[in-house]
Amino acid sequence: MLFKVEGIVIRAIDYGEGNKIIVIFTKETGKASIMARGAKKLKSRLSSVTQLFTYAEFTYYKKGKMGTLNDGEAIKSFHDLNLDIYKSTYAAYLVELIDRMIDEQEASSFIFEQLLASLEFIEEGKDPLVITHIFEMKILKLAGYYPILTECISCGRELNDSSFFSISLGGTLCQICKSKEQYVKKINVRSLKLLRLFQEIDIRRLGKINISDSIKKEVNMLMRDFMDTHVNINWKSRYVMDQISKSNLNNLEYPKK
Repeated sequence: MLFKVEGIVIRAIDYGEGNKIIVIFTKETGKASIMARGAKKLKSRLSSVTQLFTYAEFTYYKKGKMGTLNDGEAIKSFHDLNLDIYKSTYAAYLVELIDRMIDEQEASSFIFEQLLASLEFIEEGKDPLVITHIFEMKILKLAGYYPILTECISCGRELNDSSFFSISLGGTLCQICKSKEQYVKKINVRSLKLLRLFQEIDIRRLGKINISDSIKKEVNMLMRDFMDTHVNINWKSRYVMDQISKSNLNNLEYPKK
């Protein structure tokens, strides 16, 4: 069967002397694995559309589990994103979230648009850590791991400004229920409001980002603990991302004199 779809390259693997295997994420068909013959060769017409993060129109033939790429036309190549290790590391984590948390042929036009907007904003220079956490929230909802932030996860009582959070239970706790749990984090109310905003906001409508370093750090720790507890995937791209984030935080805390 012949397919003609718009997609984003979320994984690219060298195969043999001159070929590549790419995984694309599309609105219509979800993820698709495609063999791109000769794509490693510089003069290949398929070389440019098989680069990581590339948004393109792909034409491929599929008979079994893997398709064969016939043609491709780039819509947006994200050259600047690929040239900046700081930006590309965060972008690599976003596409890895898609690759490892969304099943084959699980299509979502909303997630596709959120990913595309995230890559565009990171390339433009908007805060990649904030964008990452917003995108994590969208993936968590799709995958069924959504944290509960507006009510007590234990008794269901509606909460306005709870400052107690249980990583293991996966949500906020009221004053009564928090005393029954052994491991409860007390968090800043501003951090909770920010997490709620991350759940609600459409990345495409993201405006100016202005968050204090202390709140950003607390939110980052909460999201990291939540992902590690409930998703428990050894992310290949996260080690580099963590080292970059750690370096930046150190620079903020210990500026050069």
